[in-house]
Amino acid sequence: MIGIQAFLTDDHRSCDRAYTEMESALATGNRDGARSACDRFIADMKRHFQREEAVLFPRFETVTGMRDGPTRAMKMEHDQMRGLMDELAQAVANGDHRSGLGTAETLLMMIQQHNLKEEQVLYPMAGRALDNESAELIERMTGMGT
Repeated sequence: MIGIQAFLTDDHRSCDRAYTEMESALATGNRDGARSACDRFIADMKRHFQREEAVLFPRFETVTGMRDGPTRAMKMEHDQMRGLMDELAQAVANGDHRSGLGTAETLLMMIQQHNLKEEQVLYPMAGRALDNESAELIERMTGMGT
């Protein structure tokens, strides 16, 4: 059985692949392809955030009592990334691929730092704290789409 850490790390890799496809589409200057790839990437990222914020974080906070700890910091970073994704979507919608690539690069740096913190700190903590209910939590997160 896959655990919480593996499930969410795999979800990170899926978002990484969507980012790479979007970046390639932006670099080619194909407006329709870039818009479609950007929409997919943003949808994947928002789904990932929702899985964490609606399922993992509340349960982790309840079990551990850590409401002002790592989950609070991760939610703040999610909000910052949402702002960058809005800027990215606007640039792509306007056909401004150069600006879109710049915003995407900033977003990528933030994602990489964020994912490292989750994968090295939060997910192992959550895996230990929620081990006996990981199957149920993963099922709930999976139900949020692929």
